[in-house]
Amino acid sequence: MSTKYIYLFSEGNGSMRELLGGKGANLAEMTSMGMPVPRGFTISTEACTQYYADDRTINPEIEGQIMEYIKKLEEITGKQFGSMTNPLLVSVRSGARASMPGMMDTILNLGLNDEVVEAFAKKTKNPRFAYDSYRRFIQMYSDVVMEVGKKYFEQLIDEMKEKRGVTQDTELTAKDLKELAEMFKAEYRTKLGEEFPQDPKEQLMGAVKAVFRSWDNPRAIYYRRMNDIPSSWGTAVNVQEMVFGNMGDTSGTGVAFTRNPATGEKKLFGEFLMNAQGEDVVAGVRTPQTIDQLKDVMPEVYDQFVDICHKLEYHYRDMQDMEFTIENKKLFMLQTRNGKRTAAAALKIACDLVDEGMITEQEAVAMIDPKSLDALLHPTFPKEELERAKPIGQGLAASPGAAAGRIVFTADDVVTWVDKGEKVILVRLETSPEDIEGMHYARGILTVRGGMTSHAAVVARGMGTCCVSGCGAIKMDEANKKFELGGKVYKEGDWISLDGSTGNIYGERLHTAEAEISGEFGRIMAWADKFRALQVRTNADTPKDARQAVNFGAEGIGLCRTEHMFFDPDRISAIRQMIVSDTVEQREKALSKLEPMQQADFEAIYEAMKGRPVTIRLLDPPLHEFVPTDPADIEALAKEMNITVEHLTNVVHSLHEFNPMMGHRGCRLDVTFPEIARMQTSAIIKAALAVRSRRPAWQIEPEIMVPLVGEARELAYVKNVIDATAQKLIKEAGSDMHYKVGTMIEIPRAALTADDIAKEAEFFSFGTNDLTQMTFGFSRDDAGKFLASYYDNKIYESDPFSKLDQAGVGRLVEMACELGRKTRPDIKLGICGEQGGDPSTVEFCHNVGLTYVSCSPFRVPIARLAAAQANIKNPRK
Repeated sequence: MSTKYIYLFSEGNGSMRELLGGKGANLAEMTSMGMPVPRGFTISTEACTQYYADDRTINPEIEGQIMEYIKKLEEITGKQFGSMTNPLLVSVRSGARASMPGMMDTILNLGLNDEVVEAFAKKTKNPRFAYDSYRRFIQMYSDVVMEVGKKYFEQLIDEMKEKRGVTQDTELTAKDLKELAEMFKAEYRTKLGEEFPQDPKEQLMGAVKAVFRSWDNPRAIYYRRMNDIPSSWGTAVNVQEMVFGNMGDTSGTGVAFTRNPATGEKKLFGEFLMNAQGEDVVAGVRTPQTIDQLKDVMPEVYDQFVDICHKLEYHYRDMQDMEFTIENKKLFMLQTRNGKRTAAAALKIACDLVDEGMITEQEAVAMIDPKSLDALLHPTFPKEELERAKPIGQGLAASPGAAAGRIVFTADDVVTWVDKGEKVILVRLETSPEDIEGMHYARGILTVRGGMTSHAAVVARGMGTCCVSGCGAIKMDEANKKFELGGKVYKEGDWISLDGSTGNIYGERLHTAEAEISGEFGRIMAWADKFRALQVRTNADTPKDARQAVNFGAEGIGLCRTEHMFFDPDRISAIRQMIVSDTVEQREKALSKLEPMQQADFEAIYEAMKGRPVTIRLLDPPLHEFVPTDPADIEALAKEMNITVEHLTNVVHSLHEFNPMMGHRGCRLDVTFPEIARMQTSAIIKAALAVRSRRPAWQIEPEIMVPLVGEARELAYVKNVIDATAQKLIKEAGSDMHYKVGTMIEIPRAALTADDIAKEAEFFSFGTNDLTQMTFGFSRDDAGKFLASYYDNKIYESDPFSKLDQAGVGRLVEMACELGRKTRPDIKLGICGEQGGDPSTVEFCHNVGLTYVSCSPFRVPIARLAAAQANIKNPRK
């Protein structure tokens, strides 16, 4: 039996998202709800994956089904492809199962050709509209299907407008647009060496292929990687009868949200343009009207639209993002989907929906993207800065937050400047999907054109990036990389600041302040804590970081890196003295200077954590990191330490390693120099005893972590040093304090022999940074040189250092958990690599039964929410 690749909207429903994509499933659902949806069909995601399996060709079976469903659409509509009396025109749109706004391609008005456009002009009695539709189709088809850049056509439009002495496309006459269509076809012929296709079926197959192909365009690949969307999903294609918003003043098109996507306010929010097609609104070519003004323009259509909005939000139980067209005063719904929103809006909407009785607390927790919380924790401008500074202009407050940076004018330049360590603001006439990477790295985005639902606004809100759009007062000179605003010229590299909450633009660098978290944040986090089973700790090396993490809800420290404390100017000389020492006595003398400093650090961290568990890792990096390499620095250090330059140079050279990552570091330092472990253990235990004596109510139980263990006897050796030191100090203090000794599992051999290692270790913490490096066999520092090629060639879909490789590294983690529990059923299991704050990694850690995840302070809320969602999805027994 052959596979069914195509479904009429009337054959599908909202639950078929994986097969029909989000757009197709929602069009089918709206159709079944009796809403005014233009008729059409969806080519499934399976057809897309088959297209790639067949080496980027549409096989005869799928093509046959497309032609069969075109006939069905002709029967349903009473129109025909290529008809001179009643032509069928369609739109061809992408629609993946995950919303990817602007990442893939759309073609409108397909079915027009030189003959049909004349018939269409007669049938509609509107030649201007017919030729406007045709020139748009030629431009879209050329750009999307044949990859002739749209800029060539835009230049022709601008030249025509200049010649006619007009500023708006709508001011061009039917004759002008007919002439433009001919010019566009000539441009097509010049660029491609062939005539523009006249057969509607040929046009359709070209368009379908183009949408499938767009699944793999650079911006879509980048968006997928950013949002953890697998390439194997593919995209569906929606072929839909055209309805026209550009037929005159009784037609229009718009985009609207059932609630404000920036603030979450329960009020219809959106924009529309009369006598326009869909791309005009989002492209920002003309400045649209707000949706409430539709009430004055077409009251009946407005009332019908409001009614549909209420029904859709109630049906989907979430804020909806809708596209609509009005054709001769008749409303049509082209799309609905759960709307992209800022993090602040997401929290407010979730809480409001609970208060309105539409969803449960569990559903509220599950509906928020954990990564979006990042945007809440970013800076704002302090009140005094705003009172002092004077805005040089104002645009639309498209995405809240604050940003200051140097001006750049292209997405490529953003990447170049950021690579040099600069903070930048991307300034554009209008953004397009090609700008996605630059938008991702920019601190803020400023556009001259476009409304609140323009590409820049929608994408920036989704990323949590500050954006001010539609500042029409800017006189832009992109060619010379400068613009004029407020009577002053700003060039590339000049500082500006943006306030995405007010739309204000400042011609100077403003300082920022930490974000203040709303009451909704507290409610959502309280619900998340109620539903999660996985604990969340933090990676913190200073009391400041520890306090910040506690404010964000951390339940302890999963990784305190002691080496970070040695780089202070007053300490580096002591560690260097230890390194150049020739005898144990000399080393111990140098270490004795460090011990009180380390103890003071640990006391401050224990105080900051107020009795919460703290895991302190013994010295990990190779010793060469602490000594200078520059000859002048070596000479200065030799003088300070009263040794010869030659002796110090020899010491520095002796520390050189061909592969430091796998060299003399971690527990190997403690095996070679046990006095290091003795000093650090002494500092940890003395600090804990001191704080315990001051704070008897706090349950302080030090957790000492030995890094880079690959052999159980290695750990046993270091543990004996730790135990001898700790037990002596505890006994001398007359205390009953307990402590734990554990290890980081960061070498594949440790994971494979975890049952033996658990005989010595009371806890495991998976150091997934090193475990990933050693499992993959490449360095995190060097991988950036070649990972881009791996993404381009679909070898990897994501950076294994930011998202845990569950198939390889994850299997080692799972194996180590099982082996560890076999030996020690009550063993504590955690993860403390960079991936600890990644939602998909948190879910994995929940599923394999870890006790906790540990991440940087600002990722703690993300991990708390992700842990709750993991337990809602797969409850622990």
